[in-house]
Amino acid sequence: MLRFLSLFLHGLIAWRLLPELGQWPVLSAALGLALLNSVLLMPMGIGLASRLAGLGHRTTRLVTWLAWAGMGFSSTLLILTAIRELTLLGIFAVDLVWPGWLDLAAWRRQSALAVPVLGFLITLLGFSNARRTAAISRVSIPVRNLPPALQGFRIVQISDIHVGPTIRRDYLQRIVAAVNRQQPDMVAITGDLVDGSVRELAPHVAPLEDLVSRHGSYFVTGNHEYYSGAHAWIAELRRLGIEVLLNSHVVLEHQGATAVVAGVTDYSAGHFDSAHRSDPHAAIAGAPSHAAVRVLLAHQPRSAPAAADAGFDVQLSGHTHGGQFMPWNFFVRMQQPFVAGLHRLDRLWVYTSRGTGYWGPPKRFGAPSEITLIKLVAC
Repeated sequence: MLRFLSLFLHGLIAWRLLPELGQWPVLSAALGLALLNSVLLMPMGIGLASRLAGLGHRTTRLVTWLAWAGMGFSSTLLILTAIRELTLLGIFAVDLVWPGWLDLAAWRRQSALAVPVLGFLITLLGFSNARRTAAISRVSIPVRNLPPALQGFRIVQISDIHVGPTIRRDYLQRIVAAVNRQQPDMVAITGDLVDGSVRELAPHVAPLEDLVSRHGSYFVTGNHEYYSGAHAWIAELRRLGIEVLLNSHVVLEHQGATAVVAGVTDYSAGHFDSAHRSDPHAAIAGAPSHAAVRVLLAHQPRSAPAAADAGFDVQLSGHTHGGQFMPWNFFVRMQQPFVAGLHRLDRLWVYTSRGTGYWGPPKRFGAPSEITLIKLVAC
């Protein structure tokens, strides 16, 4: 069904654009080849990526890159083609009222030229945004009655890196170096770290062992961990010295003050393993009542209502990628209460990261990646 839909949408783009590009034969041929690459290699590349991502096979890597790049380009082409059709419909309506006032043929040709040119430029810019090391995003979160000892407590959050077909060891090494430069009190890794098995990707995740912070690094599972063998990854991350919080918490003593850091399994984890059903109440159970702040790591923002009910002060999430590139930011709102940034739910502050890597197409447009430096401040 998905292959038929893909073929239909690629054919629709070709039908609406290629006939109008006759006077630009090189561009017409390039666009035709790009669409052919996308429709043929996209399902092949995605299938190969899931099986062979860590084998280092050059042909497999090339097919994977072409497949995902083609998917990103064709997605943008589809949106621009839809915008073009709406524009032409409006121009046709104007022509009905004032016949001959606009040159319909010229509008069709020039708009058909604009779509692939803009699509290529957006994809190129999106590729550059995705492949650069995420910038530091600084956020202050106010906590009621925060003691002076915890004023300015520094949490560096990374999320949704998606080590896998196109994100490898060197990409993660740059992220780790950037995190360490912030001299955090603790590091929070809020899920979707990997797209592949431990056997395939362990060498590429190994740089996480070099994370340095005062109170250590803490990880919670995302939905992609359950696609990739969550139990094996939990064991591997613990081997690397990272604390994995599975509906559990740790108590941090910082300069004489107490903070609780808890973590829940992914919101959907119970569908994969009933023992991993996400439960913020279980995560905070037994925590000291005198703790000055309670922070929850939860991959998906929609854990927030349960987190607020459980009495947390702060929730750190990811999952959404901020939409990654248009128009997906509009669709994310249909599933998640928050897409990106800092929001309030009753007494709970929820920060949703746009993610530190990317999933699928190496493309970010309108939703830059981030390494988040969070400071707790008194209010």
